[in-house]
Amino acid sequence: MFIVMKPSCSRSDIDSVLAVLEKHQLAGTLSNESDATIIQVLETPQAPISKEDINELKKQVTQKIKVLAGVERIPTITRPYKLASRDFHPKDTIVRVPAACTAQGYVEIGGQNVVMMAGPCTVESEKQLLTTAEAVLEKGAVILRGGAFKPSTSPYGYRGMGLEGLKLLAKARDTFGLAVITEVMTPTDVSLVSEYADILQIGTRNMQNYMLLDEVGRSNMPVVLKRGMSAKIEEWLLAAEYILAQGNKNVILCERGIRTFESATRNTMDLSAIPVVKNLSHLPIISDPSQGTGHRHLVEAMSLASVTAGSDGLLVEVHPNPEEALKDGAQSLTIGQYQQLMARLNGVALAVGRSVTKPAFFSALSA
Repeated sequence: MFIVMKPSCSRSDIDSVLAVLEKHQLAGTLSNESDATIIQVLETPQAPISKEDINELKKQVTQKIKVLAGVERIPTITRPYKLASRDFHPKDTIVRVPAACTAQGYVEIGGQNVVMMAGPCTVESEKQLLTTAEAVLEKGAVILRGGAFKPSTSPYGYRGMGLEGLKLLAKARDTFGLAVITEVMTPTDVSLVSEYADILQIGTRNMQNYMLLDEVGRSNMPVVLKRGMSAKIEEWLLAAEYILAQGNKNVILCERGIRTFESATRNTMDLSAIPVVKNLSHLPIISDPSQGTGHRHLVEAMSLASVTAGSDGLLVEVHPNPEEALKDGAQSLTIGQYQQLMARLNGVALAVGRSVTKPAFFSALSA
């Protein structure tokens, strides 16, 4: 349940609403959007109560609150994900991430521009990371991807450099001005990873790790939430709701393919999810065609198709020598293939009325 206050409402008006809620043993939290003050109501009172009684209580509270001064409307949202729903937040959310390589000093995800995030699946060495960072920046990436902590299906797979990997990512950011996105795997690691990263990534295996979602929600860091490999779109948006419910509005969804009966690709890249999510939610959405297909020769086609479908950005794996990669080399682009992708990406973005965010010195480097 949400109460939208008028732009001209006073603090006294807000307190009157909160008093009615308190009288009925309900809690209300304030959310100041760009154009309105919204009170989010905890729909379950402090004492246990049946579903029928909850519905009756909501009717009584609605009747009392809607006539109070300063109240504009009490929208009815039938979807189980309230904060992530476009019914609650009609305007698109734009997530701002600091990026020294841009003219503004930040990059916006969810706006007019398409944002490129590129880099190795896993941080392996300083030389590997810095070589890749320089190459992806030169051709238009503004965010560097790289895993310091990596989940592996097998316990014998490469699991990342940990803290040393985070330090190398921070060095790459300081050297080239790229923002950094890297995965966080446990609630206890959130504060540590936040010291080195600009965006926290929740991987497919952790989409429903609710304690982790709560913790990144409390961090207020930008978060990329990947779709679970077997998750329905509603389950994905409910996972985003966990983060939003903790007060973190900086959530970016990422389509990375789902598990189906098809074996020709590592996953089935569900491009239809992009326009579906755009219709259901105000949150920005990007796509990961590297994880989505598992084969580098498919990454370019699915990247261009993603942008055509409405993706706000791409998360692409690039490696100086994929054949020697410690993890996921088969789906990593070579630097030459990445350069070819970027040359075509600009044209596709223009064809659908968008443009690609570029570093401030992109033209000089590309000349």
